[in-house]
Amino acid sequence: MSQSTAVGDRAPATMRAVVVTRPGGLDALEIKDVPVPVSKPGWVRIRVKAFGVNESEVTTRKGESDAEVTYPRVPGIEGVGVVDEADEDSGLRPGQQVATMMGGMGRSYDGAYAQYVSVPAGQVIPFETGLPWEVVGALPEMFQTAYGSLTTGLDLKAGQTLLIRGGTSTVGLSAATIAKDLGATVLSTTRSPERAGALRAAGVDHALVDNGTLADQVCELVPDGVDAALELVGCSVLTDTLRTVRRHGTVCFTGALAGQWTIPDFTPFMIPGGVRLTSYGGQAADLPADVFAHQLQAIAEGRLKVPVAKVYHGLEQVRDAQADLESGTTPGKHVVVLDD
Repeated sequence: MSQSTAVGDRAPATMRAVVVTRPGGLDALEIKDVPVPVSKPGWVRIRVKAFGVNESEVTTRKGESDAEVTYPRVPGIEGVGVVDEADEDSGLRPGQQVATMMGGMGRSYDGAYAQYVSVPAGQVIPFETGLPWEVVGALPEMFQTAYGSLTTGLDLKAGQTLLIRGGTSTVGLSAATIAKDLGATVLSTTRSPERAGALRAAGVDHALVDNGTLADQVCELVPDGVDAALELVGCSVLTDTLRTVRRHGTVCFTGALAGQWTIPDFTPFMIPGGVRLTSYGGQAADLPADVFAHQLQAIAEGRLKVPVAKVYHGLEQVRDAQADLESGTTPGKHVVVLDD
């Protein structure tokens, strides 16, 4: 049985949303009036307050996603807002602050580039914070991916050394700040020397310029190799990343910023003896509500830093946000806030 909305009002019949009706350039992102998602058992309707802009949505807009994505589609793989309607047995109440991400959102069903979004209850994370929506809106996907990679993927512990390859990406910057909060020593990479400052601002202990070969640089700092490495650049450098890790250390493959997801003619003997290779590609459930609450508190106290590149206001600026994301000139998360 569904609850009423927070103030006893019913959601409007239509809403404004960014719709991709056919793959294309930035002009394929069209603002349209579409029906508000209809409530259905086991799902939660959220009034969207903010959402992050991600490479996945650029891929959807260009038509380069897998067959899961069909058109027309409202993109948006993450969002934050307040519960508009939910089943009574969901444990969620109207007006409650929530985050959601992944799970086919914005791909197999309509996502957060809209005033309302409806998602399965299992991928909704409730929270309470006084932080502004522009900060919270940057967090769900990048913090879930970073936290899941460090915990599920690497089982990182206090006192260990971590290498992040692809450090100026949003996940890389988030992983650095979370790893420091866990008590790790962090080495992180950038291809541009001028971005070393962004790494240090995230708490990185050693900023490395990545010229394609890191093993020797890492060995100078940690002669036996790091305890753990987070691979975000991809298979083009994975063999070298494996060489940076000590025996019985672990490499977690999470992303492929350089675009290469496979290794031609791969053989297991490419992996150095005793080094472990795993991967991470988790979902919202990998970021428990208590962990998210801890992260929000750490941000409020200044212990965690949120790498926000730019904040945009209104669906009208989604094209600008995707254009800036594609340009890659500013490290950090691009966040769209839907002002009341």
